[in-house]
Amino acid sequence: MQTENTGKPILWIVIPCYNEEEVLPVTAPLFLDRINTLTANGKISDKSKILFVNDGSKDKTWEIIQKLSKENPHFIGMSQSRNRGHQNAVLAGLMEARDVCDITISIDCDGQDDITAMDKMVDEYLDGAEVVYGVRSSRTTDTFFKRFTAESFYKLLNSMGAEVVYNHADYRLISSRVLNEFASFHEVNIYLRGMVPLVGFKSSKVYYERHERMAGESHYPLSKMLHLAFDGITSLSVKPISIITTFGMFVSAVGFIGIIWAIIVSVLSLGAPGWASLICIICFLGGIQLISIGVIGTYVGKIYMESKHRPRYIISERTWQPYERHYKG
Repeated sequence: MQTENTGKPILWIVIPCYNEEEVLPVTAPLFLDRINTLTANGKISDKSKILFVNDGSKDKTWEIIQKLSKENPHFIGMSQSRNRGHQNAVLAGLMEARDVCDITISIDCDGQDDITAMDKMVDEYLDGAEVVYGVRSSRTTDTFFKRFTAESFYKLLNSMGAEVVYNHADYRLISSRVLNEFASFHEVNIYLRGMVPLVGFKSSKVYYERHERMAGESHYPLSKMLHLAFDGITSLSVKPISIITTFGMFVSAVGFIGIIWAIIVSVLSLGAPGWASLICIICFLGGIQLISIGVIGTYVGKIYMESKHRPRYIISERTWQPYERHYKG
């Protein structure tokens, strides 16, 4: 474990930001207060930082981050060259931090995740855990639809063979040791909730209550949540292709039985041919084929994107000089 001379671990809180000009002035002081509290309690080094990752925001988010960085040395920020999505923004911050800190905690900037749970996360790390997952203790604040779809999604992922932590999003502590190993994962299609458990190492969980967003509007509508869910499944498991193969064999068997039945009916003149049954069969098989082609096409598209080896993020600006990144030790 690499720490400063006092033996206290250096913590970097990694916070992805996209169009957060309304909530950032509200939550930034809360993050700073948590850093100061952990430092005062002797749990982390006073060299710890709060890293805001601007994910190509179109509002004044980056200007606010620059202002915060000038006002307090604990605040630092970096800006991506364009919007690349939440998962890439978190990854960019983690990879930026891994060489200059001992532990990172990733958290959204909207204030919904309980910031005080960081204390327990750090305690778990000091007790030997290399990864600490922030897990929601309940979903009472969610609507029935959101609660049902979220819980179904986690169950579906696990049934597909993907190792994910139930009711865990992207609020987690990861040590630099784990991040150094994680850096060898070069996937372009990123789903951190399922990728982090693949690294291994000792892990634990901290449970907390999720609150309402403190300001602004959510940037994760239903369409984005569905896209993230589908992307997570296809990034972590090939079981959908196996399901398609199995279902295809089943439909073929049913179709073969139908052919035999049609021949018998025709030979024995037991019934008149009908358009309704024919159209139903054609539409059913056509729909199955299109869905199957779509799922397989998704996997082919992911292979295509992976083969390009494009960078997962590009940093255009930082609020600190590059040489300052190597102050640890």
